[in-house]
Amino acid sequence: MTKQELLDACDLFLFDLDGTVYLGETPIAGAAEALGRLRGAGKRIVYLTNNSSKTHAEYENKLRALGLWGAGDSVYTSADATAEYLNAHAAGKRVYLLATPPVAQAFRAAGVRLVEEDPDVCVLAYDTTLTFEKMRRFNEYLAAGKLFIATHPDDVCPTAGVPMPDVGSFLALFERSCGRRPDVICGKPFTVMGACVARAFGVPAARTCMAGDRMHTDIRFGNANGMHTLLVLSGETTRQTMAEFPDVPDVVLESVADL
Repeated sequence: MTKQELLDACDLFLFDLDGTVYLGETPIAGAAEALGRLRGAGKRIVYLTNNSSKTHAEYENKLRALGLWGAGDSVYTSADATAEYLNAHAAGKRVYLLATPPVAQAFRAAGVRLVEEDPDVCVLAYDTTLTFEKMRRFNEYLAAGKLFIATHPDDVCPTAGVPMPDVGSFLALFERSCGRRPDVICGKPFTVMGACVARAFGVPAARTCMAGDRMHTDIRFGNANGMHTLLVLSGETTRQTMAEFPDVPDVVLESVADL
């Protein structure tokens, strides 16, 4: 597929964040102009991230500060998908959530019933305020057989210097401590968030493009959900490492500036 064919085929563009439209606190060179051209061509832009440590409002503020936000843009996180999944499949159930306070408040605002005792469901988000006491209680509830949901599977979160442990690392911890793996994982590369995105924005997968810098999350997610896929080489993946994965992107560009 050519770049022009990709542009013609898609109405909705899902963009990963770090490594795709910015690196840390610095926008990818030319990204703002490319995104502006997409908006001018009538394309819808949604920033789609696995990182469930922040709310979509917090991400919007960052994108605005970096000059990457435009009229009609949206943010959708794995936490948003998880809240939607809970409302669809565990409505009214008691939920013990490991998450930052703003994200926990977003779950409450979405109608999820959060509790500290006797939950029906345990949800693991990227909780950067995690304490041993919270982990201990979560572990006890998992050992008791409660439904176990994770927002996403990423082992590490890209940060300046040494990458920080992300939800996937804590999933390994709980597997060692109580023998449990999640019953459901909502974020990329799984299909829960793909179905949520299609419902939230009303665009079929066949008219949607997933753009990102990671083969094992972004490109696999797009392929698993029947979307078109765009790999950018401005982040984690190189042309050499791309060949190590079974997934194949529709288009490969050096960065979103080339879109």
